[in-house]
Amino acid sequence: QVQLVESGGGLVQAGGSLRLSCVASGRIYRINNMGWFRQAPGKERELVATISNDGRTELVDSVKGRFTISADTTKKTVYLQMNSLKAEDTAVYYCNGDFRTSIYRLSAAYWGQGTQVTVSS
Repeated sequence: QVQLVESGGGLVQAGGSLRLSCVASGRIYRINNMGWFRQAPGKERELVATISNDGRTELVDSVKGRFTISADTTKKTVYLQMNSLKAEDTAVYYCNGDFRTSIYRLSAAYWGQGTQVTVSS
């Protein structure tokens, strides 16, 4: 099994910054990709950003130019630097990753518990 633990959420004023971290632990044979999703009240969970094991990144259009995703593979950690935050960024942010736990097993997706980000206007 793989565990994902997020940290770094909180309350910030509009225009401010936060940095989310997510550490993966457990039986990890290979990390295929990691990323961040978010879910605002009354809305569906949406993809925010992903980073593959070769460093390629993708961000949803609404956060391009404001958010940056990065990873430290030695620490099995993914980061989401969020700048110029807006009220509409308020959501629970979930870490997600696609991992192989063994050479004998197929990849599977794992989720963290989520961390609340609240942006006050």
